[in-house]
Amino acid sequence: MSININTQREELLHYIKNLDDKKIKAFYTLLEKDIKEETSDEYTDELKLELDKRYETYKSGKTKMVTPTQSRNRIKKILKEKL
Repeated sequence: MSININTQREELLHYIKNLDDKKIKAFYTLLEKDIKEETSDEYTDELKLELDKRYETYKSGKTKMVTPTQSRNRIKKILKEKL
């Protein structure tokens, strides 16, 4: 029997909350690289170049930007059409 991901997540959170310091350090060491990658605020050079390119096309008028609200509304509309 497999349990769903939310149940697994809850069980892991409960388990971690009750670990002693030694086990927490070991657990963190295992996941440290993934944790740092997930929380990194630095952009890669490739992403910086892409963002600069997009900004230049926006400034030149070749690309139109939309607000977050407009984007959400478009996404909601697409999802409704699929149902």
